[in-house]
Amino acid sequence: MTKEIDNSAVLHRNTHFVPKKAIGGKGSYIFLEDGTKFLDSTGGAAVSCLGHGHEKVNQTIVNQISQLAYCSSAFFTTDVAEELARFLVDSTGGRLSKGYIVNSGSEAVEAALKLARQYYLELPTPQPQRTRFIARKSSYHGTTLGALSAGGHVLRRQPFEPLLSTNTSHVSPCYAYRGKEDGETDADYVARLAAELDAEFQRVGPENVCAFIAEPVVGATLGAVPAVSGYFKAMKVVCEKYGALLILDEIMSGMGRCGTLHVWEQEDVVPDLQTIGKGLGGGYAPVSGLLIGEKIVRTLDKGTGVFRHGQTYQGHPVSCAAALAVQTVIQEENLLDNVRIMGAYLETRLRARLGDHPYVGDIRGKGLFWGIEFVKNKVTKEPFGPEMTVAGHIQATGLDPIFGISLYAAAGCVDGTRGDHVLLAPPYNVTKDEIDIIVETTASVLDHVLV
Repeated sequence: MTKEIDNSAVLHRNTHFVPKKAIGGKGSYIFLEDGTKFLDSTGGAAVSCLGHGHEKVNQTIVNQISQLAYCSSAFFTTDVAEELARFLVDSTGGRLSKGYIVNSGSEAVEAALKLARQYYLELPTPQPQRTRFIARKSSYHGTTLGALSAGGHVLRRQPFEPLLSTNTSHVSPCYAYRGKEDGETDADYVARLAAELDAEFQRVGPENVCAFIAEPVVGATLGAVPAVSGYFKAMKVVCEKYGALLILDEIMSGMGRCGTLHVWEQEDVVPDLQTIGKGLGGGYAPVSGLLIGEKIVRTLDKGTGVFRHGQTYQGHPVSCAAALAVQTVIQEENLLDNVRIMGAYLETRLRARLGDHPYVGDIRGKGLFWGIEFVKNKVTKEPFGPEMTVAGHIQATGLDPIFGISLYAAAGCVDGTRGDHVLLAPPYNVTKDEIDIIVETTASVLDHVLV
């Protein structure tokens, strides 16, 4: 243990690594104590959708704190909570009819899983046998025990397996780069995955399943992998066949990150429950949420009327104010258009600069959410050995003041332990010049590490 760690009262994420101290931020940049002007090309973990120091959002937060910083949702509601929920419901065209505002993505997933279960208990003819969930391998839904149980993140699950619920089983993700067979069409690939999901319903007993949960674009575990066209339509058909719910986890990919406010809009596959998070409040306050379909709301209302779940800071006025301000800015500044335009430009630049790189296997994503997967052999797609910690080395190199860029690294995209990738997720108001800097700096980091 180093002296620096001894002198810090914070249990950092890694006791062997003392993070550099950030002292300010503006736009796409964070300013560090050592004088580094750091290009935040990942928005943390795809969080900072407006960048840093947006004055309108900052002022809105100050105004809310001055008016009312906190009140318990067990006793009161607030104008700002009502306005945020109304905005979110209206943004779905009313197809999801209520919003439930909490703090973190893990909390939103916990609420989704519990509400899915309670829905079946509240039906006129209750179905208490529905206790199971089906999720996907190489998925990530959060770190709390319920969310971790639902996810398929091998490394994060590993130490806690004895504590995790055993009521979730996992099917293959829609990961065309590694899952699609040679000569297989997208339609055939989708049909094969739908048959696999159907078989899993049959294996565990279709009458026992509450819901199928999946990320429309897989973030941390696979590196911005979008589903092929038609995939989620096919998955919803299987769910409806057996009376199960569809939960879409858009915590990382949603709220504009992929070019539409909700990713499911792009194929018009409306979930029964949808989790939202990172782009909701852009990091200006801790906030996430659960959007709920009308049939679930109606069933609860005709039953007990009580969702047996609650948290001290749900619907927190300051968090709601921050989220509403962020969403207002996105609308007023037409930033979803910019996400689509700059996203297309980012894709073009990445493919032109890195497509022929000998160790870049795949470049994939949507909007301003892109992943780069690294391989030892482009032809066989053989990954680097996990002992080489390639992605971690790339991230650490980017943090060097020589480069001054964030590259969100993760490992295990092949089988949970092998496979390296990095994510890029710049803010929605990113400029063309900044995209050029992100691509060139990323390429410089890769050339430095992968030689």
